[in-house]
Amino acid sequence: MASGSDRHPGTFRFWARLMRAGDWLVLLLSAALVGALFWMTLHQDSAARVRVFQDGKLLGEYDLGVPRRIEAHGPLGVTLVEIEGGRVRIARDPSPRQYCVKAGWLDAAGQVAICLPNRTSIELVSREKRPYDSIAY
Repeated sequence: MASGSDRHPGTFRFWARLMRAGDWLVLLLSAALVGALFWMTLHQDSAARVRVFQDGKLLGEYDLGVPRRIEAHGPLGVTLVEIEGGRVRIARDPSPRQYCVKAGWLDAAGQVAICLPNRTSIELVSREKRPYDSIAY
């Protein structure tokens, strides 16, 4: 005989009694898929180069192993891109909200920082070419 707590819709036992074998299988496969996607997001390729764009055009592609500062001249002024220690950041930008500066240091392939008001962006690329672009999906 079921206890009073088994008949309350807020309990695990109530819902477990309603589940069938196929329901448990779907639940298990969904949990495995979420775990696999989580693992894939944690293991990104390290970046080797950075592409700097100004007004949609490639300003230059630079090696992350060589420390340097790049100035990109946009409609609002100069955006300063800094490369150091295998990572890159937008150190200074004349845009009002500073979203691209707040992005901080980037070091994984596929990461981007975009300064829309000054029309400047950076994109990190990996050592090997991929047949697809993860942003497109």
